[in-house]
Amino acid sequence: MDRIIAYCGLVCSECPSYIHTQSGNMEELAKLAEQARAVHGVADATAESVMCDGCLLPEGRKIGYCDTCEIRACAAARSVAHCGACADYGCEKIEGVFQQVPEARATLDALRP
Repeated sequence: MDRIIAYCGLVCSECPSYIHTQSGNMEELAKLAEQARAVHGVADATAESVMCDGCLLPEGRKIGYCDTCEIRACAAARSVAHCGACADYGCEKIEGVFQQVPEARATLDALRP
């Protein structure tokens, strides 16, 4: 499988939601939904709501926040493949992601031109 990197530097193709959606493993998706409810406080999480086809596609299933993600919307509006290719790389929006997921910075830094 090709490595799929989200606009923000998260690796979709390594994400359990993406993996289990693509394989159709509803049992594992149900476990992820339970984790979302128990750990992240997403009271209405279901196996269907944690399904994801990756954020790069304009259509398709996206896990919770991806459909409303301001980073995704910004990168799509700027027509960049990922934030690392943006002239404003390192902006406040992406720095917020890096604080929570430092490996996303390393992924995007490696992709920078």
